[in-house]
Amino acid sequence: MTELWFAIVSVMLTLYVVLDGYDLGAGILHLIVARTDVERRQVLAAIGPYWDGNEVWLLATGGALFVAFPKVLAAGLSGFYFAIFLLLWCLILRGAAIEFRSHLGDPLWRRFWDVVWSGASVLLAVFLGAALGNLIRGLPLRPDGWFDLALFTDWSARPPVGILDWYTVLVGAFALGELALHGAHYLAWRTEGPVQQRSRRLAGKLAMVLWFAWPLVTAATVLVFPQLARAFAARPAAWLGFALALTGALMVGRGHKRANDGLAFLGSSAWIAGLLVATAACLFPVMLRAVPDAALSITAYSASNDTHGLRTALTWWAIGFPLAIAYLVALFRIHRGKVVVDDGPGY
Repeated sequence: MTELWFAIVSVMLTLYVVLDGYDLGAGILHLIVARTDVERRQVLAAIGPYWDGNEVWLLATGGALFVAFPKVLAAGLSGFYFAIFLLLWCLILRGAAIEFRSHLGDPLWRRFWDVVWSGASVLLAVFLGAALGNLIRGLPLRPDGWFDLALFTDWSARPPVGILDWYTVLVGAFALGELALHGAHYLAWRTEGPVQQRSRRLAGKLAMVLWFAWPLVTAATVLVFPQLARAFAARPAAWLGFALALTGALMVGRGHKRANDGLAFLGSSAWIAGLLVATAACLFPVMLRAVPDAALSITAYSASNDTHGLRTALTWWAIGFPLAIAYLVALFRIHRGKVVVDDGPGY
């Protein structure tokens, strides 16, 4: 049951990154690919039906941690207090920018909220990547299971560690690039005209950078956490994740070559999902890795709820998860096709 819930949490977090990732990517790029008010409304209309629903997957992941691994959630919220505070502000500012932008027709007002949306999207992507980097690199867990982190120490990725160092910033930058690529593919798929053409060109350039950056980030990860490479070699789930990521990267290339935006978007989705699946498989059963003493790490087994609680939660999850997926499928079906911006109120 513990293994199943570890997989459930990993799947839900992956869904959040893939689904909200194209929203974040659109926010990251909209000042670049959209240069007029009509074009920026086109970008907003492309994500308008989805962005708030996609963010719910982050809350659902937190809920799954609460019912299955409460110790992990408690330690993580406490240790990453400042970082989570910044992440929440970014989420709030993104939502406020999307909703407030069209309340006034003044160009300065709209420009202000455009910049806020872009800035919050960039920071959120970097924060999410840096958070993953912290989990891989390790945290200064104490014997009582708690930890605290400075914003940065000496940038060395060695104890004493902080939230930011060369490795976590590198992973944050890679996450920013991946989500920007994901957003560019989505905009190319859902828009037309100048926004589509700029998104396609930018996606091609980003893909080239990320194809070279992926092995570099992998090498850095092995340098920071050598045991990850040994775990990868021994775990079939990690190989499946790598195969999914590699297939996604190849689909991105094929989509660019054939100007098939839908294929490229599916490829970037698979690329991101595969990377996260492989990482989760390599880390299992560790959920919060301790440095320098790995014996203090919090694992899925040491942090899980009792069997009765896990079974009860699984019953409710089995009801709610299919409903959420059905809602997502229905939403994409209802809003299929290219977005159209009219002269009415809203985006």
